[in-house]
Amino acid sequence: MVYIIVDLEATCWEKRENRPNEIIEIGAVAINDEGEWIDEFDIFVKPLLHPVLSDFCIQLTSITQEMVDKASNFPQALQEFQNWITNCGSTEEDYVLCSWGHYDRVQFKNDCVLHGLDAAWLASHISLKHQYADLKNLRRPIGMKKALQREGLKLDGTHHRGLDDAQNIAKIFLNYFEFWTMP
Repeated sequence: MVYIIVDLEATCWEKRENRPNEIIEIGAVAINDEGEWIDEFDIFVKPLLHPVLSDFCIQLTSITQEMVDKASNFPQALQEFQNWITNCGSTEEDYVLCSWGHYDRVQFKNDCVLHGLDAAWLASHISLKHQYADLKNLRRPIGMKKALQREGLKLDGTHHRGLDDAQNIAKIFLNYFEFWTMP
């Protein structure tokens, strides 16, 4: 079993506008069934519908227009991500996507639909955010940053960057490695 700790960044606007978000970065950490950190993945994605990033998005994520302009489109980036999962020693039935909440799975699905791609690969997913709230008997789920603080862990890297957030989520994941409920 390979656990893929994934975090996405997507297009965004300061005021909630009636525009669909699109993935602009996929960051991930692979952890094997012995709790060993085995690899990392990071790729930028060029958005299709709204290729120009908002100033708000650039400020929030620190992802620049130049980064996405030079990036692969979503189908190419997704293929690279899926190839990486396979290269981490996983088969189609032998990995679990883990993210901090359901947003990442939903955004992957939305981008797959937008590009006419199969989303069946998303079937094996858990929300670490919701399971963490259950483990800690919290009234409601909390953000990754707050969870790191509760655990006495440092937020490394830049918050709202795919790989950095995936690395931080992986630290929480490893703290409770034997307690997560898998699908």
